[in-house]
Amino acid sequence: MFKRNSFNWILMILSSLVLLFILAPLAGMFLHTGGTELLETVGDKEVQRSFWLTLWVSFAATFIFAIGAVPLAWLLARKNFPLKNVVQGIIDLPVVLPHTAAGIAILGFISRDGFLGKAADTLGLTLVNNPAGIALAMAFVSLPFLINSARDGFAAVPERLEKAALTLGAGRSRVFFTISLPLAWRSIVTGFVMMFARGMSEFGAVVIVAYHPMIAPVLIYERFNSFGLKYARPASVLFIIVALGVFILLRLVSLRKKETNLSPDAEA
Repeated sequence: MFKRNSFNWILMILSSLVLLFILAPLAGMFLHTGGTELLETVGDKEVQRSFWLTLWVSFAATFIFAIGAVPLAWLLARKNFPLKNVVQGIIDLPVVLPHTAAGIAILGFISRDGFLGKAADTLGLTLVNNPAGIALAMAFVSLPFLINSARDGFAAVPERLEKAALTLGAGRSRVFFTISLPLAWRSIVTGFVMMFARGMSEFGAVVIVAYHPMIAPVLIYERFNSFGLKYARPASVLFIIVALGVFILLRLVSLRKKETNLSPDAEA
C-alpha cells in the first residue's frame, strides 16, 4: 500500500511540475498586465486590424484546404497504394521543418520567380505581402494537423458499415457523406480547430512571406522589438483571450453538431 501511494504521489508531483511550467508564464503575463493597458490595447485600431486579419485569414485557409485535406485523409485511412508511407512522410514534413525554412520555401513558391507567383502575376496579383500569401504560409505549416486527425477519425469508423451500405446499393459518394463523414466528424472538427489554431499562431513562416500587413504574432514581435516587453505584453494577453474565446466557440459548435446527429429526430 505504501509503495502504491508513493508511486501515485510521485506521478502527481511530476504532473504538477509540468502543469506549473505551462501555467506560470501565462499567469505571470496576465498578472503583470494592468486593466488600463489592456483597455488601451483593445481600443488600438492597429491591434484590431491585426487580430481581425489573423482570424479571418487563418479560418479561410483552414476552410479552403479542408476541401482537399478531408478526402486525402479518407484515402490514407482506407486505401493501400504504392509509396503510401512516402506520402504520409511528405504530409508530416512541415511539422518538423524550421519555421523560417518553411517561410523561405513558400516565398520561393509564391514570389514572381516561383511557379504559383508567375501564375498569379499573369492575373495581376501579387502574393507576397498579401493576405493570400499569409494564408498559404499558415496552411503549409498547419495542414498536417487536420489531415492526421481526420485520417485517424476515418480509420476508427468500422469498415464493415461502409461495405454493408455498398452491398445494399449505395454509391461511394453517398457512403462517404452519410456514413464515413458523420462518424468521423468529431476527429475532423478537432483537426480543423488544431489547424486553425496552428495557423493563427504562426510567426516564422509568415514574417518571411508578409511582414505587412501584420498578423497578430508579427505585431506582437514588432512591439516587443521596438518598445520592449511592457508594450508587447498587453497585446499578447489580448491575443490569448481572443484565441481562447474562438476555440471555445468552435468547440461549442462541434458539440451542438454532435448532439444534433445523435438526437432521435436526426435518426428518424
